[in-house]
Amino acid sequence: MRVGFYQFAPILREVEINLGKVETAIRHTRADLVVLPEMCFTGYMLSSRDELAKFAEPVPTGPICCRMVDLCRERNTSLAFGLAEQDADRIYNSAVLVTNSGDVHVYRKSHLFLDEKDIFDPGDTPFPVFRLDGVGIGMLVCFDYIFPESGRALALNGAQVVCHPSNLVLDYAQWMTLTRAAENRVFWIVANRTGSETSAEKTLSFTGRSQVVAPTGKLLYRAGTDTEELPVIDIDPRDALDKMATPRNHLLEDRRTDLYPR
Repeated sequence: MRVGFYQFAPILREVEINLGKVETAIRHTRADLVVLPEMCFTGYMLSSRDELAKFAEPVPTGPICCRMVDLCRERNTSLAFGLAEQDADRIYNSAVLVTNSGDVHVYRKSHLFLDEKDIFDPGDTPFPVFRLDGVGIGMLVCFDYIFPESGRALALNGAQVVCHPSNLVLDYAQWMTLTRAAENRVFWIVANRTGSETSAEKTLSFTGRSQVVAPTGKLLYRAGTDTEELPVIDIDPRDALDKMATPRNHLLEDRRTDLYPR
């Protein structure tokens, strides 16, 4: 399976420009699966719930989703990307998986970060896993990584590859996903953005360093802190089916659920 990420700096509120960048990049790439950053078409620091609502759209019928469906069918590829999802009166910080056949799947961010709590609704999707050409694909969004239960839930549900659209700002975040990959023996694709955004008097600087991690925790590729990149590497998703940490220790079967607190 050929997988990759597109690391770039989306421009706040410039949806058409961001869509054009993604479409151009994907049309020059041959991959089975590419992961894009969180909120990659709208930018991240929208100022209020009212402004967010102007950019949110339903899944799968919204204009961004429809453009990505056309792109995936055209290029015979699959994309995972971050999106503000409108569902009735709720707005979620979501990850969307569009497959090469045009199927659309969604995961809604469970753990909202900082001021996201003021404008987004907390997600209500219990860590679903989707099948892509027989491979189990899970999704998380940015700050979900800091809770080990998120990655573990995906592993228990059969994920072999975790797609992780992100706008990371904490310096240790990328290192933590090495552990998340190893403790669940899954491939982990972090698609982070670069640059910075300012809203009112607050500025966030994003850390780049998007990466692909093997089920052993080995770093297969890491981007620079401020580079625009779309690397593609070969992986064997079957490697994520082996959950043996040692010849006598199975990461899932050896859990002591009788001792763990809820």
